[in-house]
Formats: sequence, structure tokens, C-alpha cells
Amino acid sequence: MAKDTFFRKKETINAGGKLIDLSVPKVMGIINITPDSFYAGSRKPLLNDALQQASKMLAEGADFLDIGAYSSRPGAEDISSQEEMDRLLPVIELIAASHPETVISVDTFRSIVAEAAVKAGALIINDISGGQLDEDMFATVAKLKVPYILMHMKGTPKNMSQLAQYDDIFIEVLDYFASRYHQLKQLGVHDVILDPGFGFAKMPDQSYGLMNRLQDFNILELPILAGISRKRMIYKITGGTAEDALNATTALNTIALMKGANILRVHDVKEAVEAVNIFLACK
Repeated sequence: MAKDTFFRKKETINAGGKLIDLSVPKVMGIINITPDSFYAGSRKPLLNDALQQASKMLAEGADFLDIGAYSSRPGAEDISSQEEMDRLLPVIELIAASHPETVISVDTFRSIVAEAAVKAGALIINDISGGQLDEDMFATVAKLKVPYILMHMKGTPKNMSQLAQYDDIFIEVLDYFASRYHQLKQLGVHDVILDPGFGFAKMPDQSYGLMNRLQDFNILELPILAGISRKRMIYKITGGTAEDALNATTALNTIALMKGANILRVHDVKEAVEAVNIFLACK
């Protein structure tokens, strides 16, 4: 298991005045307000379906809910910021009103959407582009004083599959994190979580290479999120499709925990919570 004696890793974040301890791994449930996300089981475009899914995930032990309205699957079509907000904001408002203690994360790369979502009740911004697709994102995060999930990606969801070329993928992702985090710190952003972006502009073997070195990102002394749930990197090995990948997802989530992941971002909360509990029992 990842027991780091060299780096003093930051393991708390402040989300809306709630101090959250990430030294005990947390589970983030995915709710997609989209008609076309890669895993059909995560698609909850109707308001009541999204609320029902949120209630189920919270009952199963989710610590966070990550709500997105823009599909980031490879080759996904672009939608306007207005359409994204029209899908997203009513769901955030409803879940925040129905479950006021819930820590909601908004999955968006647009600063205008992020700001509207925080006003609607979100407490964390999860940006797949690491601020690369909206030059105002970092300043917006600093203004809103919310935790920020900094993910690595190249290009856009539409073209990222063509950009998976690296000389040394770990070093490139590490340099990207260090550079982007420096910019965030200069703006006064205190709570940053790193997401290596498994599957985003990365072939399966490259994603596994990053997983193998996940603990080495501790050199940056920041919490780490692992988002590998039902992805192609899994079912390319096991066969089938995303629908068949739950068991192998649980196995890889357990490996991520052993390598120091602080947050598991998942479609299947119950199984992820079980993995965390078994991991904790072995410590």
C-alpha cells in the first residue's frame, strides 16, 4: 500500500465550509445529464431520474456527486454553453434542495457554466481540460473559492483520440500538473485535486502506465482522483463493453487505492464503497 514517508501530502479540502478529510478515501458518484455518455447506465437526462439516482448513490455511501451535462466520450459532439446550463442547473438545484448536505461537483470545462453551477449549489469544479479550453476558468475558480479537480487531457473530446503521443507519459503529465498548479497557486486557489485523465488522449497501455506510477504523483503533495470506471482501458482487456466492466472496474479501483488514490470517481457507488472498506480493513 502507498505509505509515503517523503512527501507531506495535502489530504483535506474545504468545500463550502465543510472540511473534508481525504486521508480516508472517498467515493464520487457520476450522474450524466446527457443522452450520449459512453456508459448508458449513467445517462439521466430527466430531472426525476437524476434525483432518484442521486438518492440511490447517497444511500449507498457516496461522499460526492459529480454532475455533468456535456458528454466527454471520444468523438462527442459539441453543445453550446446555454444548452449545457439548461440541462445542468435544474438538476443541481433539485439535488441541492432535496439533499442539502450533499457535496456536489460540477463536471464542466466552461467557466460560465461552472460559476452558474456553484451559484445553484455545486461546491467543487471538475474540469476535464485543466483550464485549457477556457482561459477564464482558473480566475473563476479563484473568485469562487471552491476546490478544483485538475485533469490532464490533450485537445478536446472530439479529437483527443488522435493526440495520444508521448515520449514519456508520466513525465509529461507530471510537468503539466506542476505548471498548471503553479498558475492556480499564484491566483490563490488552495484546494486542488489531481486527475491523470485515464483514457483522455491516452491509449489503454498508456493509461495503465500512469496507473502503475500513480503513487509517484505524490511528489506534488496533492490529493489524487482516479476515474477509471467502466472505461475502454478495462473492457479492452476483459472483453465485452462498458456494460460488462463492473467486476474489473472494482479490481482496478482497488489497485488505485493501494497506489494512493484519495477519491474514486465511479458509476457504481455500492461496489466502490465496498472496495474502500476492504482496503481500509487491510491497512
